[in-house]
Amino acid sequence: MEKETIAAISTGMTNSGIGIVRISGPEALDVAERVYKGRDNIKDADSHTIHYGHITDGQETIDETLVMVMRAPRTFTGEDTVEINCHGGVYVLNRVLETVLNNGARAAEPGEFTKRAFLNGKLDLSQAEAVIDVINSENEYALQSSVSQLKGNIRKKINDIRNKIIYHTAFIESALDDPEHYSLDGYGEELLHVVEEIISELQELIRSSESGRVMKEGINTVIVGKPNAGKSSLLNVLSGYERAIVTDIEGTTRDILEEQIRLGDLSLNVIDTAGIRSTEDAVEKIGVDRAREYAEKADLIIYVADASRALDENDEEILELIRDKKTVILLNKSDLDTVITPEQMKEKAGEIPVISASAKEEQGIRELEETVKGMFLAGSISFNDQVYITNARQKNALISALESMKKVTESIGSGMPEDFYSIDLMDAYD
Repeated sequence: MEKETIAAISTGMTNSGIGIVRISGPEALDVAERVYKGRDNIKDADSHTIHYGHITDGQETIDETLVMVMRAPRTFTGEDTVEINCHGGVYVLNRVLETVLNNGARAAEPGEFTKRAFLNGKLDLSQAEAVIDVINSENEYALQSSVSQLKGNIRKKINDIRNKIIYHTAFIESALDDPEHYSLDGYGEELLHVVEEIISELQELIRSSESGRVMKEGINTVIVGKPNAGKSSLLNVLSGYERAIVTDIEGTTRDILEEQIRLGDLSLNVIDTAGIRSTEDAVEKIGVDRAREYAEKADLIIYVADASRALDENDEEILELIRDKKTVILLNKSDLDTVITPEQMKEKAGEIPVISASAKEEQGIRELEETVKGMFLAGSISFNDQVYITNARQKNALISALESMKKVTESIGSGMPEDFYSIDLMDAYD
């Protein structure tokens, strides 16, 4: 690993009250000493102390700053680290960084501070991946899941499983090398219980990946319904502003409207579609076809039905489209004189939940939130002891480990020699 001293702006590149330039590496204190002017000597400063002064470039004072000194190994990267807290203007931050680079540091590559934390053993790979997830969190569940991962909950869970695997691998290897002192008689049955327990744990982690994806990326949601049922009004209510044009004219929405919204602690990637109906209008027909196409790929469908109008063949077509998918039916315009009751709609919809709602009066939104939460997040969400897998790399690694553990059960069932067990156990361990 290269031991160069690196530096970068660690706060957002927009004008703000405060900005931070971070320096990390073996010469971080020397570099800071060259650009800092104040009463204190940065090179001799105690760890985790802050010093008032100015950043200068030769005789020119660039900014008034607070300089934080953190000595290895008690830092994020595990290296000597200095953070220069200056004013947050884009120009002044770039001038401070330029001065630091001119005095012995080099520009950090994207993610290099976290990479060094990983290589120096301050974070494992799951924690390193969690850093960007914390930064990009867009709802409370995503934030709590990422913080839980950053604290090492996934690492602890995986280490527990790895410790079980390595113990039994070591026992098998010891018995094969020293059969006089270690017996493998009946060991297959004992190992089978442990392997089945590990398989169950791996399957639970893999199952959690769906909830993890929903927390992190949001639920891909499509709003469908007949023209003028209130789909665009619902989108406006959910987004909190007039995202879609709403009129009494049927077929106002002809193209796809996309919006990312928060529904309580969940994120929904919402697509409002053209009203589904039989039409001879070429443009509207394209919109209807797109609505069907997006509905086929959606994680969740919100079917908005107009409670003030009787169901017709278009509603029957929509019900057929959504029957085998995760769907919530909003019986909209319930504030008007209704001709369809929730009970009548439930008879048509079968197991699909039906919510009496009014987009105009913003009724039924809370019930929609609870229904969606129940559909996508199994049970209550706890980040104290529950682990959620949130990215594809982790999920694929777990799937590979699961396949290896299943091979161990096959070897035991087939009465294969014990050294066959250790091969697949080590594959799972890796």
